[in-house]
Amino acid sequence: MTSVQETDVRERDRPDLLPPYAVVGVGAIALVSAIALLATLGRYGFFGDELYFVSAGRRLAFGYADQGPLVPAIARLMDLIAPGSLIALRIPAAVVTVAAIMISAQIARELGGSRGAQLLTATAYATSPFLLVQGNQLATNTVDTALWVLISWLLIRWVRTRQDALLVWAAVVTAIDMQVKWLIPFFWIAVAIGVLIYGPRELLRRPALWLGAAIVVVATIPSLIWQASHGWPQLRLGAVVGAEQGMVGGRLTWLPLAIGAAGVLGGVLLLTGIWALFRSESLRPYRFLAMLPLLLALVFIVTNGRSYYAAGCYAAIMAAGAVWWTQGAVRWRTFVGVPLVALSVALVLISLPLQSESSIDPANDKAAASLQITIYGRFGWPELRQATVEAYRALPETDRAETVVITDSYWQAGALDMDRQRDGLPSVYSPNRGFGYFGTPPDSATTVLWVGGDEAELRSMFETVTAVGRSDARLGFPDLTRDVTIWRCDRPRQAWSRAWPDLLRLD
Repeated sequence: MTSVQETDVRERDRPDLLPPYAVVGVGAIALVSAIALLATLGRYGFFGDELYFVSAGRRLAFGYADQGPLVPAIARLMDLIAPGSLIALRIPAAVVTVAAIMISAQIARELGGSRGAQLLTATAYATSPFLLVQGNQLATNTVDTALWVLISWLLIRWVRTRQDALLVWAAVVTAIDMQVKWLIPFFWIAVAIGVLIYGPRELLRRPALWLGAAIVVVATIPSLIWQASHGWPQLRLGAVVGAEQGMVGGRLTWLPLAIGAAGVLGGVLLLTGIWALFRSESLRPYRFLAMLPLLLALVFIVTNGRSYYAAGCYAAIMAAGAVWWTQGAVRWRTFVGVPLVALSVALVLISLPLQSESSIDPANDKAAASLQITIYGRFGWPELRQATVEAYRALPETDRAETVVITDSYWQAGALDMDRQRDGLPSVYSPNRGFGYFGTPPDSATTVLWVGGDEAELRSMFETVTAVGRSDARLGFPDLTRDVTIWRCDRPRQAWSRAWPDLLRLD
């Protein structure tokens, strides 16, 4: 005899109980988004982090000082498929972003959203100046955000169907995300708190959830071992990020920047979604999600994290807002929604890197460049590479055998390491961020071409220091590719094997 509970589960899982998926409409939005991303993949040049990921991928490890191994592995794969190709490197970012758009519509459907709600959710995601635009660059946050969207869909679907396999799959995706960043535990902690307050508390009693937790822990062990053996640099990076956030306003600007990242339509749906989850009876089973953005905002404001750290939860909350927005025949919602969509489309077009290089003004200072880092971080690498190659070639041939290149920044090291053999440069090192853990200069290196850095500090490390080159790209990032001096440093005062550990820095 079939139990009432079994019948209930089957009823909840019936596909016909869900609104039809807006295949054509969502597909059209995804297609237009893909075209927009593909049109901008080759714009300007490599971003500094992308250069670093290629270098890290050539030195594959279970862990790195500043992120997990997945993005460097992706960079390595694309580097093998199409060496030196900017577009090839960024294709995975575009693919996961378009996939996230389509999954966001599925989340709206799981919440009971009509085709209109699904289209509104997909449009909000596709017109976000952060959620969409990050797809034209390979970055940890691009992959991390898309994985949060997938996890959200699996979790929300479990609430409707109670199929425990979904929790296991959510754990598998979480384990993958732990190889990108260590932010996803905050998601699950916030979910647990929301579930304890609003239910379904049954989630916390499911063996599948705890089996999934074990899967995540086991999958993360290699990275934990790497971190422990290197002094837990990824945990220490939090203080560095907090200091960097001070350059863009810190805690005071976190909330406006976080909401602004959702875009015009997305920002409205984000705020509407929180309200709807608290108030709407049709969304009552998912009320725990209302706590998600609130708790994440609290944590990241207190810790002075980056304003986009919580962006992975936006799709679920915007979907809830879209479901409420499209319920009933309220004319004012349609009247207001049309201009919101138009403004959102205009904003995302402005946010895409479509400007000609000649129309971009140089940054006045480092703070101004930091506010538009995704623009200025893509310029000046060819000029830096050329200046370093010229400085190296100008060295007497007898000195080159004992010369290495050391850069002040891990971005600079990635740029010089990218085509090092083709350019004829010696080994490249940097004490900065993850690059500092890639290796120590040999004690036999008595001459160093030091790219950037402080002259007084260099003189304390070497017997002689002489300026031998300069990189000053018009649109470069100050101190990285603009106003950068290349120094010849001879006779280090301490062997590299002893000095290097004290030089490592994460800032």
